Amino acid sequence: MAYLNAEEHARISAAVAAAEGRSSGEIVTIIADRSDGYTDVALAWAALLAFLVLALLPFVADPVLNALAPLHGGWNVAWEAPGIFAAAAAIGIATFLLVLAVQMVPAIRFALVPARIKTDRAENRAIDLFKVGAERRTEGHTGILIYLSMQEHRAEIVADEAIASLVPDETWGEAMVAMLAELKQGRITEGMIAAIERVGAVLAEHLPRQDGERNELPDRLIEL
Repeated sequence: MAYLNAEEHARISAAVAAAEGRSSGEIVTIIADRSDGYTDVALAWAALLAFLVLALLPFVADPVLNALAPLHGGWNVAWEAPGIFAAAAAIGIATFLLVLAVQMVPAIRFALVPARIKTDRAENRAIDLFKVGAERRTEGHTGILIYLSMQEHRAEIVADEAIASLVPDETWGEAMVAMLAELKQGRITEGMIAAIERVGAVLAEHLPRQDGERNELPDRLIEL
């Protein structure tokens, strides 16, 4: 899913080029639709609700069995153990499949994912992408990733070892605040540019650009 058009991509690329022009840092920008599919979370919810329904069945046994009477042509039935267990199994399976099907709607699935899990998955995805796209890919180990995960509403900044050794994680807080302020208003491009500018300022302070340095990583925004 594309969140930005060509003009917005160009604005972000220009901001990256401008920021890199003042420092030895190499900024990589990525926007992802999501950081994970959360299939495990969907299965966990389905299993939990199925077990909950099975646990409650003994307390509503008569109404449930009476509701199943049409399966026997509407006649009263003397339920025996095999039939009761079969009915319970069918209800449990049906509940599991129904809850799983409901979570196929992305808005519902993401609403049911705990915030801590969203944060962890976004952070892990950012680190994985950083390792592939930026880590140790510059001569001075000066790559830095700005990552947005749209469905989770999460943002991450991951820095290579040369930057991390000079700049504590807390320093990126200003960039995160500036970015999130724009994102909360739905201004994705402005949010990314705000983060790039502040990251660029930090890089220029700690790693000023040296003569003869070349651009080692693409400036373009990557959308996944």
